Amino acid sequence: MNWKKSKSNHSTFSKIEHRGKAIIVSAPSGSGKTTIVRALMSRFPKLAFSISATSRDPRGEEKNGEDYYFLELNEFKKRIEADGFVEWEEVYQNQFYGTLKSEVDRLWSSGSVVIFDVDVVGGQNLKQKLGAQALSIFVSPPSIEELEKRLRGRGTEDEEKVQMRLKKAAQEMDTAKKFDFTLVNDDLEQAIEEGKKIVSKFIES
Repeated sequence: MNWKKSKSNHSTFSKIEHRGKAIIVSAPSGSGKTTIVRALMSRFPKLAFSISATSRDPRGEEKNGEDYYFLELNEFKKRIEADGFVEWEEVYQNQFYGTLKSEVDRLWSSGSVVIFDVDVVGGQNLKQKLGAQALSIFVSPPSIEELEKRLRGRGTEDEEKVQMRLKKAAQEMDTAKKFDFTLVNDDLEQAIEEGKKIVSKFIES
C-alpha cells in the first residue's frame, strides 16, 4: 500500500483535551536544528520537548522515550488508522515520522509551551493546524555545499543516502517562506542567540 497516496497525513486535535502555545523548529537534515532546539530548551525552562515517533531503527546512542518513540512499522500504521497522530509523514519509503496526540496532550496539560523538532513537511502541517498558537522556525544551512559538507562529516550514511538527503534539502529550502521565521545557521552561536530572541518574544506575547 502506498500510504502517501492512500492516506491523508492531515489530522485534527479532536482527542486532545488541553491547548497551549507551541514552537515548531524544522530544517533539512544536517542543518543543526536539534542543537538549536536543545539550546532553546536550556534557556527557557517553560519549553517541553515533544518526542516524535518513528518507524526507523535507533541510530548511535539514541534512546526510546528520550530521542524518539521507536515503533515497529506495523504499530506505526495501526496508530495512523486509529487517528493517534496530530501529523505524520512517510519521509522515506517505509520510514515514518509523526507527532502523537497523547504526547502533545501530556505536555500541554502540564502548562508547558511545547517545542517540536520535526521535518519540514511535519512543521508545515503542524503550523497549519495550530495557526497563531504556534511559532514556526525554519533553520537553513548557508548553502547546499555547506550542508553536503556537514552530512559527509557525520560519517553515518552511504553515498546514496547523502545524495537523497541533498536532493530533498534543496526542495525543502524553497519552502522556507512558509514559516514565520528563517534562521540561517552559518554561525551556530549567532543562530542560537537569534532564536532565543524570537522565542522570548513569542512566549511573552
